[in-house]
Amino acid sequence: MRDAVKNIGGPFAVPILGCIHLLAEINPQNIKEKGEEIFDKYGRLLKIWAFNRLLICSSDVEFNEQVFASNVHISKVQIYGVLQNWLGLGLLLSDGKKWHSRRKIITPTFHFKILEQFLEVFDSQSTVLLDCLAEKADGKSVVDVYQYISLYTLDIIAETAMGTKVHAQTNKTMDYTTAVKEMTDLVSWRVLRLHLNSDLLFTILHPFKKMRQNQLIKILHNFTKNVIEERRAFLEKKLKHDSDNLMDINDVGSKKRCGLLDVLLQSTVEGQPLSDEDIREEVDTFMFEGHDTTASALSFLLHLLSRDERVQNKLLAEVREAYGYKEITEPFTLMNLNELKYLDCVIKEGLRLFPSVPIIGRSIKEDFKYKHSKYGEGVIPKGTELIVSLIATLRNPERFDNPHDFIPERHENSDGRNNLGASAFSAGARNCIGQKFALYVMKITMVKLIHKYEFLPLGEPIRPIVTIVIRSENGMQLGLRERVA
Repeated sequence: MRDAVKNIGGPFAVPILGCIHLLAEINPQNIKEKGEEIFDKYGRLLKIWAFNRLLICSSDVEFNEQVFASNVHISKVQIYGVLQNWLGLGLLLSDGKKWHSRRKIITPTFHFKILEQFLEVFDSQSTVLLDCLAEKADGKSVVDVYQYISLYTLDIIAETAMGTKVHAQTNKTMDYTTAVKEMTDLVSWRVLRLHLNSDLLFTILHPFKKMRQNQLIKILHNFTKNVIEERRAFLEKKLKHDSDNLMDINDVGSKKRCGLLDVLLQSTVEGQPLSDEDIREEVDTFMFEGHDTTASALSFLLHLLSRDERVQNKLLAEVREAYGYKEITEPFTLMNLNELKYLDCVIKEGLRLFPSVPIIGRSIKEDFKYKHSKYGEGVIPKGTELIVSLIATLRNPERFDNPHDFIPERHENSDGRNNLGASAFSAGARNCIGQKFALYVMKITMVKLIHKYEFLPLGEPIRPIVTIVIRSENGMQLGLRERVA
């Protein structure tokens, strides 16, 4: 393995121990800054040894593109295993034949005709969000907007993916919603401590947390199973009464609101229907991925806007030109949302600075051959753990002027440099299947919020923590004040 990667630089590795002296200095609070320092010192493609484990770390677009283009190297690294007890081997954690078959089944649920139908849900749930924020919109109170946005995105993903309303924003004491929040916090806590990625060590060192994790998983799985059973019974009853009304998943968008759960319930693999456990894996996966990542992206974006009056006013002007000064009554469509070009730039810039999934890990299970203008032809050997740092790639000073500044205008006349190797949604076979879904949630949310509220620079600056999903250690603090025309 050493011979294969001798053309790639990296920090000095102590015999046997490797670079653990360097890794010991890195924690979730400083990994963004430390990562940038290491890439600046050793190059955008580097190797790090930890005992007998070889890590290849990349913030190099040319290399990233070849990784993302591969249909072979799609297996996730060990750290994602902390999610398996909850999510099973759904689309996020599976690979090989199972991943391919599930991806093929789920892709139609994000067809543009289905997204058009979901806009009604985004609109109605964002109205609930506006009402929930109203009590804090006095221009003086400091609001941790993440707490509100997280419940809002949970309401959206529950209604669209499972076809059920959980009323997370208004019924904050509901077992399911509180369990999702506590479970995501617990998972993030484990990710921060590499030794606790092992279930055995987690059980031995923190038995009470392990017990609590089991309780939370039971709540989450029971809720999902009940929803699946109810929806299955509803579809079977519908089939008996009028088979013509039953949705045909191959005729995408022909019937009203074709949700993920409906598609899964009617899908087969090699002639066999999916089991309830198969379906639960995918629904739970989308409940986690669909709400936490979007909540992170929206919350960082609102915080950035609260600190930049110029961008906020420019975005407000575009929204008012499209929807007027008074209450928005025009229904949202994909077409009128796509006309908001500056909003596109604002969202892209927010995701550039704070990509929801800041680091992607791939397990190299067979030799990976690559070509590079600087490193030449090379091989990443089997057994390597490949770490792609999207957050470092998207802040690369060689590709972006003033890379740490919030400048949406940089995307207005894109020269193509922000390409597939530097996409906040990843790229290639394993790109984010729900990226268009997330973008339209963000667009409608931003339109509704900025139309009604002014975002004020109140509270503490953010303190980003890099885990599976990027967050802020102290929340996303800002102030709100209702606008007057």
